[in-house]
Amino acid sequence: MKDNFQIFQLMLAMRIILAGVCGTIIGIERSNRSKSAGVRTHCIVAVGAALMMIISKYGFSDTSAGEFGMRGADGARIAAQVVSGIGFLGAGMIFVHKNSITGLTTAAGIWATSGIGMAIGAGMYVLGILTMFIVVAAQILFHRNFRWLKTPALKTVLIDEVDVPDYQNVIINKFRDMGISVVDVAAEKDIATGTRNYSLTIEEPDTVTEDEILNAVKYSCRIKNSL
Repeated sequence: MKDNFQIFQLMLAMRIILAGVCGTIIGIERSNRSKSAGVRTHCIVAVGAALMMIISKYGFSDTSAGEFGMRGADGARIAAQVVSGIGFLGAGMIFVHKNSITGLTTAAGIWATSGIGMAIGAGMYVLGILTMFIVVAAQILFHRNFRWLKTPALKTVLIDEVDVPDYQNVIINKFRDMGISVVDVAAEKDIATGTRNYSLTIEEPDTVTEDEILNAVKYSCRIKNSL
């Protein structure tokens, strides 16, 4: 009897450790993005949620029928409070500034991490680990800075007092050779000097630096000012 109880306690401890590992994995991704809730927060939330689930499920076995069972007792009375408690924690991570909201994904991740901890605490290892992988994958693959979802960086280049004939085609071809797409071009002629002022909206790839763009503008024509 005593040996069985010690083995059972060891099994519960392994659940808490596994929950901590899952929380740590999620926290590493958040920490790499310099979020307010990182490895420690997610690990503690997962471990705490697993512990509360174990207590809710097995902590009152001495007052109910069965050796380790919960027959006759409400197994959800403690675990239910984890969900509402995590809600307060998540709310503290959401910041609203003017029309911008930050921290919402991190708060949702904390909420999901608590659910993962509860699932593992209840012995649902496959569901908990699978959810952990889904959460991490969603945070990585659907992040706005992820390569295949990243919004193209648009910049405006202003070029003043150009006296090169057909300069618009010259600079567009120069940018095209560099892998830069010209989204829009606006030209204005200065009647007094006979020169033109250009405003180009370009789509800048990650491989091209700002200095390279300025050098392309500088050496592609004779101009007095370039911004």
